[in-house]
Parts: sequence; structure tokens; C-alpha cells
Amino acid sequence: MISVHSTVSRMESMRTGMFGPYGGAHVPPVLQPKLTTLADAFLEARVDPAFRATLRMYLRDYVGRPSPLYYARRMSERLGARIYLKRKDLNHTGAHKINNTLGQALLAVRMGAKKLIAETGAGQHGVATATAAALLGLECTVFMGAEDAQRQAPNVERMKLLGAEIITTDAGTATLKDAVDAALAYYIDHPDVFYCLGSAVGPHPYPAMVREFQSVIGDEARAQIVDAEGRLPDAVVACVGGGSNAIGIFSAFLNESAVALYGAEGGGTDVAALRTAATLSRGKPVVFQGSYSYCLVDEHNNPVDAYSISAGFDYPGIGPEHAYLKDSSRVIYEPVMDDEAVAAFHMLCREEGIIPAIESSHALALVQKRLAGSGKLVLVNLSGRGDKDLGRF
Repeated sequence: MISVHSTVSRMESMRTGMFGPYGGAHVPPVLQPKLTTLADAFLEARVDPAFRATLRMYLRDYVGRPSPLYYARRMSERLGARIYLKRKDLNHTGAHKINNTLGQALLAVRMGAKKLIAETGAGQHGVATATAAALLGLECTVFMGAEDAQRQAPNVERMKLLGAEIITTDAGTATLKDAVDAALAYYIDHPDVFYCLGSAVGPHPYPAMVREFQSVIGDEARAQIVDAEGRLPDAVVACVGGGSNAIGIFSAFLNESAVALYGAEGGGTDVAALRTAATLSRGKPVVFQGSYSYCLVDEHNNPVDAYSISAGFDYPGIGPEHAYLKDSSRVIYEPVMDDEAVAAFHMLCREEGIIPAIESSHALALVQKRLAGSGKLVLVNLSGRGDKDLGRF
């Protein structure tokens, strides 16, 4: 097994943008200076006591951190494992996305930017970006696929209420990949804006930067589970789309070899036929949207359209750190099919009175598939709430 994530390797990835062979900044020359400036500003800000204190203040007083760790008693009894839920659904805006958008928005202010742009699929990152922009007095434009805008209409309305301009695209399947393409094109043409990227994907420094801002999830959860149970969990489970909520919670346990890590991918309806979003299970390494990582591709290595019941998973790529963790076998990634996720969604609603996002429901389904009857202590990252998914299945 490849040795993963000593302190030195974590710092090295922040500096170089590489996770083993994966990552980098494969971008047009016009973008390279902007990304270099961003990387330098991020490295300076993350060690600036004033920046860190301001971010901590907003996470505590505005977001409501630390988010609770909840022992799911009825679900535990049903599945035969001790299951704790890290309740990101109770964050302000209802998901983990606000951790990252606040960090990036504060960095934008530090760099003198006046406008944030963002891409969004399920809408949670768009809402979180619009929220951070309103809080800090920044303009905001959010790019969204037309298909996602229709199926996530409540989040579109929230973004508009928060003052964001919504630009939809009909390109491709009119989902997340196409929204990223539109946002990148705008970023190239408007050098004065700050691109607030929502997941641990894309060119350097975004994967390392997003991990840094989302690592608060793992830091909190590690302390909370030790406080509750007196030890580390046997397993940590998270859903994986682009990969930000998963890398956020995994980051605190990567060096703990006794803690198994599981990532639930969007299996869709047919993994073998590529009617899926299971990038790590079915894809191969290529350069895609600024980074070298796994991607769902055809026989000519061209990206194909991903499919999942989850709008947050409709993306053929994956963050480069997850690619490295797959190859090193540190994390086990497994597809969860649409029907399995829907069943897990209903189970949590009825057993615990919690309505999870359909993305988070993939993680719950993987617990049922992998760990039911094990008696193990399991930590699940409940990445968001399910208001946006009501009436869709």
C-alpha cells in the first residue's frame, strides 16, 4: 500500500497541487497566472492568524459550528451497528458547502475581488456561495445546467432571494459538467472575478484549498466520536460526487490505519453501461477540466455524460486526491444504485425523523450494504438535508 498523507505530504500537495500522479493545473495559459496568484494568496491566508480567526468566528456564530454528532439509535438497532451521524444538514444553508464558500469568499475579499462566480448542480453550493456573497457584500453569479435548475427549483429561488444572478446553460446534458464549463469560460473572460469552486476538483490550488476549508468536518467529528465513545470509529463513510464532503471528513482519519474509510459513489441505474456517476469504479485517468484524475470516458477517452438520481453526482470527474486514495487502497469506493439510495433515504426519514439529501442517502445505503450486522462503530457524514429532493422520487 502507498503511504498516504503524512503532514509533509499534505503540505506538499498544497504547494504543488499533486497527489501522487494526480492533480496539477492543466489550463490555458491565460488562466495560469490567475491560479498562481490564487495559490500564493491561499498559502499566505491559511497561516495568517487574523484570517483564521475571522473564519472561525463566522463558522461558529454564522454557520452554527460545531455541527452535532448524533447517535442514530433506531437505525443502529435495525442495521446491527453503532451508527453516528455527523449532522451537516444542520449547518446554515443545510449542507457542508458553506464551510468552503465562506473560506473562499474571505479569501476573495482579502485579494480585493468584488464578485464571486460559482457552478452548482444540486444547488447547495450555489446557495452557499450566494449566502457568503450577501454576507460579505460581494456580487454573485451562479452557473447552473438548465436540467438541474428545473429539478432543483427551490434552491434557484433561494439563490435569487440572496441576490445572485443565475445563468443557465443548455449545453450537453445541461447538468453540473456543463455548468463548470460555462463558469470556466466566464472566468477566462473576466479576470477580475473570483471563482468559488464548490468541490475538491479542478486545477491547483482548488483541490487542496477545498480540502483545507472542509477539514473542519473531520476535525470536529474525530473529537466528538472520541468524546462520545472513548475511541476512534471502526469505519467512516461518506458519499462521493466531486469529493468535498468526503475528503473533509476523511482528512482527520487518513493516518489511522485501523479506521476503514468508505466512499459511496452514485451508481445510477447501470454501472457497466455507463448509466452511472461511479467515476472511480468505472472511469480511467485523463485530463478533465484542469486536472488529471479519473473520469468517465468513452473508447476515445472523451468524457461521457454521467447519470445519477442525485443532481450533485451528475459529474463525470472526481477530485485528484480521491484518485490517489483509490489507487493506494486507503479508501474503498463502491457504487450505490439509485434504488438503494432511495430506500436508505426513506429508512432514515422513518427511523430517525431526519430527511437527508439524496447524496447523503448513498452513504447510508453503503453502510447497510457493507456494515450491517457487524456491530462496528460507524461514523457517517450526513452531508446535507433533503428539502431540495422532496417530490423527486
